[in-house]
This record gives sequence, structure tokens and C-alpha cells, in this order.
Amino acid sequence: MADSIGKWAPGTAYGPVLSQTDLYMLDGVELEIHPIFVNQSSFNLIFNVSTGQTGGWSAEARDRELPFTAKDEPATLPRVDTLIVITELSPWCTIVKNANGVTLGDVCTTVWREYTDNMVTDKELESLPPRTQEQVRRFATNPNNSSWQAYYSPAAGPARLRRGDWLRDRQFFDKLVKKDAYIKSRLGYTAPNIFVMVLQSF
Repeated sequence: MADSIGKWAPGTAYGPVLSQTDLYMLDGVELEIHPIFVNQSSFNLIFNVSTGQTGGWSAEARDRELPFTAKDEPATLPRVDTLIVITELSPWCTIVKNANGVTLGDVCTTVWREYTDNMVTDKELESLPPRTQEQVRRFATNPNNSSWQAYYSPAAGPARLRRGDWLRDRQFFDKLVKKDAYIKSRLGYTAPNIFVMVLQSF
């Protein structure tokens, strides 16, 4: 008797990986998001987009943090080679790519790099109301925030603001959702592989 393979198990036994072109040609295709990314799993993901730290907890193990062992599982079914992630809290698009199918770990790593490696331009900062600009600057210089700037002298202050600072206290991943009306108003089009990332304070 053959062993059963879990629906979200890592591996390549799921048929082809759909490209962006495939998604456009297969009219009406819908992607199912992995249960961990929609808060429908016994494992509750804790992902800090500013530090890249991932872990989690479950109802059976509330007393300790659990490792993110599902990171190699596909982020969607059918699998796709590209996911586009946006959030209502920032103006940027995060494009996640993996020719073998985007995984949960790919999404976390790419989002973290997007908000850690890229700086906010002066023009981007000026698009915010003055009060919000000041909040972003204050967040960036607060040594209690879990970012690389905590290891530098707060007296010097950061020369540039990271995209993660733009999020202020909303540094933790909550879930991915489909909001086609918002996506279309923001990007001018929508597609099955574009999702909105909801962030929360922790």
C-alpha cells in the first residue's frame, strides 16, 4: 500500500509549476493559500519582517516557541513560480520567485530582504504626512526596536531609513489575503498570484 503524501508536503509531486503566462492563459484559475499563511493551521506563525526571525506556537505547546519546519512547503496550490505581495501599509511590491514553486520560506525571506536591504528615498518619505514622517524617524532611532540599528549608537542616528522602519510598530506578519478591489486600485490590474499582506503589532 502506497504511503499517502500530505497535500502541502514539500516536493515536486504536484504537477507543473504555473508561470505568470500560464495564470493569464488559464482564465479563472484560483490559488489556494497555504493554511499557515491564512491562520488556519495548528501552527501559528510568528514572523518579524524587520529581523527575518521566524518561529511559531501551537495550542498544544503554548509554553515554548516552535521552529518553522514548514518553510519548504508550497505557498500556494497550484504551485506558481512567482508571487506578488503588497501591503496597505507601504507603497512597495515584493516579488517572490522560485522556478520550482514558491515556498513559505521563499515568501518570508524575500519580504524580510525587501524591508531590510532597501532604504526609503527622500521623495518616498516626503509623500507621508509630517506627523507620520516623524513617527517613522522616531521608530528608526529607538534602540528598543528589534532591528539592526539597535546595535549602533542612537546618538548618531541612522543616515537612511529602511523600508522596515516605514511600518513602525506593525512589524509582524499576520496573514495573506485576496483583496482584488484594493489590488486593482493600487496596481491597475489584478492577477491570481497577487496577495495583500496583513501586518500586526506584537
